[in-house]
Amino acid sequence: MSVLMFFFVNHLKRLSYVGCFFLLCYPLSAQVSPDIAFGELFKDVQLKPVFPDSKTFPDCVPIYPADSILAKYQVVKDGPGFDLKSFVLDNFQLPENPSSGFKSDTSNTVEEHINRLWPVLTREPDHRQAGSLIGLPNAYIVPGGRFREIYYWDSYFTMLGLQADKKYDMIGHMVDNFTFLLDSLGYIPNGNRTYYLSRSQPPFYSLMVRLLADIRGDSLLVHYLPAMEKEYQFWMDGAEGLTKERPTHRRVVMINDNFVMNRYWDDRPSPRPEAYKEDYHLTQQTDTTAETLYRNLRAACESGWDFSSRWFKDGKNLSTIHTTDIIPVDLNSLMYHLEKTIAAAYGISGDSVQQKNFQQKADKRKEAIRKYCWNDAQHFYLDYDFIAGKTTEQLSLAAAFPLYFDISSAHEARQVAKKLEEDFLQSGGLLTTLANTGQQWDAPNGWPPLQWIAIQGLYQHGLDKLAEAIAQRWVDNNIRVYKNTGKLVEKYNVTDITLKAGGGEYPVQDGFGWTNGVLLNLLEKKHTNQR
Repeated sequence: MSVLMFFFVNHLKRLSYVGCFFLLCYPLSAQVSPDIAFGELFKDVQLKPVFPDSKTFPDCVPIYPADSILAKYQVVKDGPGFDLKSFVLDNFQLPENPSSGFKSDTSNTVEEHINRLWPVLTREPDHRQAGSLIGLPNAYIVPGGRFREIYYWDSYFTMLGLQADKKYDMIGHMVDNFTFLLDSLGYIPNGNRTYYLSRSQPPFYSLMVRLLADIRGDSLLVHYLPAMEKEYQFWMDGAEGLTKERPTHRRVVMINDNFVMNRYWDDRPSPRPEAYKEDYHLTQQTDTTAETLYRNLRAACESGWDFSSRWFKDGKNLSTIHTTDIIPVDLNSLMYHLEKTIAAAYGISGDSVQQKNFQQKADKRKEAIRKYCWNDAQHFYLDYDFIAGKTTEQLSLAAAFPLYFDISSAHEARQVAKKLEEDFLQSGGLLTTLANTGQQWDAPNGWPPLQWIAIQGLYQHGLDKLAEAIAQRWVDNNIRVYKNTGKLVEKYNVTDITLKAGGGEYPVQDGFGWTNGVLLNLLEKKHTNQR
């Protein structure tokens, strides 16, 4: 095992997309992920469970080679007085928490607090692999708390704060880390952990590149064009082979023989290593096959909305999750931006043929989003269930993405804004959905990235009054919690601002990368429509 891990890390830069996909489908990469590397031991540790948080053990660093640890485990596990936790502590190094010694001082402004946090959340470059952590060539910012690694879509919103603080070099480092992953793997994984290699996250890479180009000049788009094309190829893999008889492949779906749209997916239909016991026990509560359930849970993790009623067939219970049946409006809006940005890069490079090609792709996707995701009865953008042949019934803040990317008409934008104001707006910001299921991506919680998308989407359509009201309530909520607790957290209760946010598989996390980023940018720009 140790030899295989060494091979993987030292050849990471040489992996093509095809080669990496081979690894993801066959035993070599499977052995890199800790659930496969440690097999029975991993399952026993997670199901006992030895640690309250299922993410702890996957993040541990083995002190000895995996085969040595496993051989030792087979000898001692059934012996008298055997203690599993002691065995783990003797053979693994627990993950570090560099921010554990950080002390808040609420006499500081929230801006001063965030500036003190940047070094705490910074990780230095390291080409080595430590346990499940994949080394990156440049420094980066982590979200904080249990999230000790870089996360794909989180990072864009963190960069908004770095932009406000004029930390442009760090933005460049992070974009280059994601470019490194695209060059090495052919895609950007959920995070730089081996157990995340089977999926990505919402494709914000083109927004990161655009953000950096706004700082350094549009010619930068050409520099990152090859990487953006790799991102596009990953998400569109198999699109050319779709037919009426075979309308889906991984992340692409053909609808009515005319449009190809995207869905979320994951290449491994097994329990998530970082939520092993939660996934394993959920299979006991449903008649859905374990493989189907695991695939849909993991696909929801690729969406970043893990978990939300928008993925549930009955709108209430996680056991009815059917993520892979759904064409998400936010994902396809992001793909529209990617196509538009690639077209712009080709225009700058002087390749008018490819510029026209990608502009046509973007135009066709825009048509598809408005055709399949706009619901006339609800006056709102919804996800599209391509199996049922209609939009889902779960209203969510994903509806703001077509406004943000200028996909919606002015009339549609006004109708979305009306529903946001009447149904979603609370004293502390916007609800994520209107359902209260106990899941963290549902009511009563509000999340920084969705507040940003909604606020800026409203500004995009001249709906300034509502945008300013949302921004003010969100900023006030963030600052109130900071003054009361000394913390900036990953999500907020927007309905009752005296309570903490809740739901999900783990406690509310402090830090927090994207909260800091969105808050700083809103404060710095004084709620103006600049992004």
